[in-house]
Amino acid sequence: MGGTSTNECATSIWVPRDPDFFESPNAMSEHSASKTSSQTSTQIGIALLGLVLSFLMMWGATGISSEAGYAGVGPNFLPWVVAMFLAACSAWLLWESLTGGYRHMPEASGAESADWHAFAWVSAGVLANAALINVAGFVLSCALCFVLAVRGLRVSQGDAAGNLSQTLKDCVLGFLIAAPVFWLFTMFLSINLPNLTGTPWL
Repeated sequence: MGGTSTNECATSIWVPRDPDFFESPNAMSEHSASKTSSQTSTQIGIALLGLVLSFLMMWGATGISSEAGYAGVGPNFLPWVVAMFLAACSAWLLWESLTGGYRHMPEASGAESADWHAFAWVSAGVLANAALINVAGFVLSCALCFVLAVRGLRVSQGDAAGNLSQTLKDCVLGFLIAAPVFWLFTMFLSINLPNLTGTPWL
């Protein structure tokens, strides 16, 4: 009986409970190859989409005036820079994808399902910006978009959306980000953006 008890204990210790333990090396290899192929196809699709968008941006930039402003560059300067940068990144991604894709990538992080509460905050910011930009001006509408979007990002990370003090800090930070962008376009690139006061300052 002592021998039987010892065998039973050994069996209970060494019998694996994970069904994947019995998966053959060939099956595991096929699963890994299938996963890699799927990732590579996704990378190729993203790269092609990026190239198409970059070419559309270049086409759109050709219709923007190139007359130099105060800074010596025309209004079409930044669109061309963004389009060329996007094209370069997309071409790099396409090359990586066609030569095997990015190897040894970490597993994707994040929740399995979408955070609709956070999505609602960010969407509200974007829609509010589009609705108010011609009424409140570029600076204030973008600052509001920043405040709402930041609340959504906090919610997505599991943090509190923010109290009154935090909201006021977000308003100040949003203004400090939006105002220099507005001044860059209106004063240096001679591009008129929606404003509140009829001046290039706000």
